Amino acid sequence: MSKPCILSLAVVVAASIASASLANAANNKEPIQPIAAAKTQNPALAELGKKLYFDPRLSRYGFISCNSCHNLSMGGTDNLKTSIGHNWNQGPINSPTVLNSSMSVAQFWDGRAKDLKAQAGGPIANPGEMASTHDLAVGVLQSIPAYVAEFKAVFGADKVTIDEVTKAIAAFEETLVTPNSRFDKWLKGDKKALNVNEQAGYKLFKDSGCVACHNGPAVGGNSYQKMGVVEPYKTTSKAEGRSAVTGKDADRFNFKVPTLRNVELTYPYFHDGEAATLKDAVNTMAKVQLGKKFTDEENAKVVAFLKSLTGDQPSFKLPILPPSSDSTPQPQPFKK
Repeated sequence: MSKPCILSLAVVVAASIASASLANAANNKEPIQPIAAAKTQNPALAELGKKLYFDPRLSRYGFISCNSCHNLSMGGTDNLKTSIGHNWNQGPINSPTVLNSSMSVAQFWDGRAKDLKAQAGGPIANPGEMASTHDLAVGVLQSIPAYVAEFKAVFGADKVTIDEVTKAIAAFEETLVTPNSRFDKWLKGDKKALNVNEQAGYKLFKDSGCVACHNGPAVGGNSYQKMGVVEPYKTTSKAEGRSAVTGKDADRFNFKVPTLRNVELTYPYFHDGEAATLKDAVNTMAKVQLGKKFTDEENAKVVAFLKSLTGDQPSFKLPILPPSSDSTPQPQPFKK
């Protein structure tokens, strides 16, 4: 091969490498990244947490479990504007999804729990939710021999503690990630994973500024933002947002940005559940956060993109809960 031919080949190869590098760099610059599959560090701990997650005996009258408000058959939510708690109490706020919640900067809409472990203990002792106390809940578990044996196998002690309970629940919740959405496949190079409308919706989502808040693997969950940036958001909800935690008036109506993963499953939307459909949610966000008004066609494209964010839902064998003993409190769902 002559020297000019060798030089020409080198130029072609270099150009190909440069082109591939540019393509990879462009892909890496996407504001959203694929979700990685969960890696369980302690399967026995997560299995215990799964039982506790589904066990209504952690509630005061024995009929509300974590899954009641964060139903894993319904996108990790209950699809209600606000949840139903103890004595059929109407909750003050919409239940956020538990799916991919391990990726959040903190837990609850106002971020008052620093992580999943801290969050797990909240509903148990909340009088409007499960209405028990940590001592009562631990006492129930301590009255169930099979639970005592399983806690000992996992933690090495005969006595059950609330710290162990919340640690186990958090370990299970950390497994509730949803990889392999069509959008993830598209990010990884399968350009046929999204149709023309979905790709146009993603471009509109980026160009309109939605990615300023909805970014990262969870497409949100990593910052707090004011609800109503361009114009006030009108609601009857009494939720104050982040200011209820920080005490700072500047944080009023600042809420944790929700994840948009599996968003087609987690209706209704916002902290007050006022947006019944994705179309409603997109229009409201465009108006009060971006100062934009989407056409029906634009809205449909954004919604199409959002639906491509639905990933593989958690799939596992339902736990068989240990039977109560004679000393375990009986459920009293109708007690006032």
